[in-house]
Amino acid sequence: MTRKLILAITAGIFAFAATACNTVSGAGQDLESISDDVNEEI
Repeated sequence: MTRKLILAITAGIFAFAATACNTVSGAGQDLESISDDVNEEI
């Protein structure tokens, strides 16, 4: 369980960094997408 959580968080951080959003609105959407992905993994 812990290993999956760490993997999901790491993947989310990588995805967030890869998108390199330019606006606050874009950052909010990216964070929401990442949180959805993490919730799906858990």
